[in-house]
Amino acid sequence: MNVLLPQPIEPEAIALLENENCAITTAPDPKPGTVLPLIKDAHGLILRTGITITSDLLAAAEDLLVIARTGGGLDNVDVTAASEKGIIVTSNLGVNTISVAEHVLSMMLALSKKIYFMDRAVRQGNFGIRYQNLPRDINGKTIGLLGFGRIGSKIGQICRQTFDMQVLAYDPFLSTATKSEFSPAVKFMGLVELLSSADFISIHVPLTEQTRHLVGGPEISLMKPDAILINASRGGVVDEAALCEALQKDRIAGAGLDVFSQEPVPGDHPLMKLENVILTPHSAALTSECVIRMATEAARCVLDVFAGREPANVANPQILETGRWRGIGSAKHH
Repeated sequence: MNVLLPQPIEPEAIALLENENCAITTAPDPKPGTVLPLIKDAHGLILRTGITITSDLLAAAEDLLVIARTGGGLDNVDVTAASEKGIIVTSNLGVNTISVAEHVLSMMLALSKKIYFMDRAVRQGNFGIRYQNLPRDINGKTIGLLGFGRIGSKIGQICRQTFDMQVLAYDPFLSTATKSEFSPAVKFMGLVELLSSADFISIHVPLTEQTRHLVGGPEISLMKPDAILINASRGGVVDEAALCEALQKDRIAGAGLDVFSQEPVPGDHPLMKLENVILTPHSAALTSECVIRMATEAARCVLDVFAGREPANVANPQILETGRWRGIGSAKHH
């Protein structure tokens, strides 16, 4: 069976595929024009974030059975088009939870403690900055979580247990029963109330048409002047122009951004000039440990499909009841 890698994956995952005698093709680069001729003979595809698998690419995929995402997001694969062709799409929900949670917390702490600002001051000979008492504690403060899935709930748990923070959450898709499980430790509320109440706001929602610019100018204007905004979900959820303006005018205290509307970020982007923002290159989940977990889980999903087993986290489960996949659910995944 042929497995296509638009981008390289970790050796541990390659070994799993090779142990099952898969033929592996790694694209020289993840550009659509490069991947297009290679997708024709692929039976499985392991997808990172460097390319979007569009309906045009899928039209050339004559033998493709499965697309396995290494991460949790599905915004770079046309799931509808894949479903129409009977291609199973999987994602790696939960595999990167703790790594992203750690990244978010590190941004909260770095911004609150003014770590980078203090570091630069010391290097410039300004040791006396210590007397300005610029850092802030996060203990006892309030965090507002936009989205309360695996990552959001993990961050809420850590903030409450470790830093005695009040946890607020906005998640219109969460069932009443699920919300009651977390009450009273977590207070669920509307977006307007959360934004105006929280000292830290952390975003953990997928990018959809409904969540695009969920946090725009009007929403940012509701935030406290000393609020800190963290986004480690997807760039399009935040209106970057509105955020830049708010940061430039000190309407909020700061922001930590791991994701952007355009990646890589253009060198002349206004965010690059701001000192009250920390920028990281969509790397929250790319720890040395997590990338191995993500790649090996994606490889296992591909191998499950090849072996006639239902893989974990199928994004389009409706196709499992049709055509060639009918009955696959009787053999569960690894």
